[in-house]
Amino acid sequence: MEKYFPLLILRMVGTWLIDQTFDAYVVGKEDAPGIVVLQEWWGVDFEIKNHAIKISQLDPGFKALIPDLYRGKVGLDVAEAQHLMDNLDWQGAVKDIRASVNWLKANGSKKVGVTGFCMGGALSIASSVLVPEVDAAVAFYGVPSSELADPAQAKAPVQAHFGELDNFVGFSDVTAAKALEEKLKASGVPHEVHIYPGNAHAFMNRSPDGIQRRKGMGLPDEDEAAVELAWSRFKSWMTSHLSA
Repeated sequence: MEKYFPLLILRMVGTWLIDQTFDAYVVGKEDAPGIVVLQEWWGVDFEIKNHAIKISQLDPGFKALIPDLYRGKVGLDVAEAQHLMDNLDWQGAVKDIRASVNWLKANGSKKVGVTGFCMGGALSIASSVLVPEVDAAVAFYGVPSSELADPAQAKAPVQAHFGELDNFVGFSDVTAAKALEEKLKASGVPHEVHIYPGNAHAFMNRSPDGIQRRKGMGLPDEDEAAVELAWSRFKSWMTSHLSA
């Protein structure tokens, strides 16, 4: 099952109820545990869809949903992607994530996790703090700003993955990863923080176009063993925490 459709989100603003729609890409088994898959700063492009398809096919199967946080916009180069992320309404994105989690729970998924990459990784951790319906989170190379969410207040189990050579200081470098681990210890929730030697930012992106884009950003090339290890850890974490 694979489809792309507008998802209804209900937002409370004061005493007024506002309906707003956004597109969502959904793939996977109808009644499987759900996973909201959050985009990198590029937007909903080929790579995040590749990740959602991969997740849906992991045994025993998941139902993956990508909410379009940029409302159809996609960054074609680093400058565009940076502009889109800088202008993101992060609190609004959290509301979109909550709507996505609740849609999955209303449509056959008894439990729902959240995962994301880069910007989406940061939002995954934020979701563990701010979205009470989330049952587990897995973040890839991204930590939320203290203004958005404090991981020490996480309420759902969190697994996080970082590359040792990641140079996005304060966002996904090793120092940020270790600081996240200390915050998660303080939260008391089950947590794991994994650092992959010799890997840089976005090391999970393994499609031909994704590899080419990483090379264009000066990022080191493939480490398939690290990618497979990360997916194995992801699968174990989500299977454990999303079992009905």
